[in-house]
Amino acid sequence: MSARVVDEKMTIKEVIADLKVPPSTFYRWRQLGKGPRAIKLPNGDVRIRRSEYERWLTEREDAA
Repeated sequence: MSARVVDEKMTIKEVIADLKVPPSTFYRWRQLGKGPRAIKLPNGDVRIRRSEYERWLTEREDAA
């Protein structure tokens, strides 16, 4: 299956590890509405679609 059919869901722990930022920084971004859009599951866990994470990163690239 292609990535477009199945969009991997990342945990916050995976996103923090990829960005190499402290959890407090990531949670502050979320609180301020500056983090990537997320999915809150019924059990309270949060997941972020990989496509949304990549889109969010791309938006933060410096203009060349």
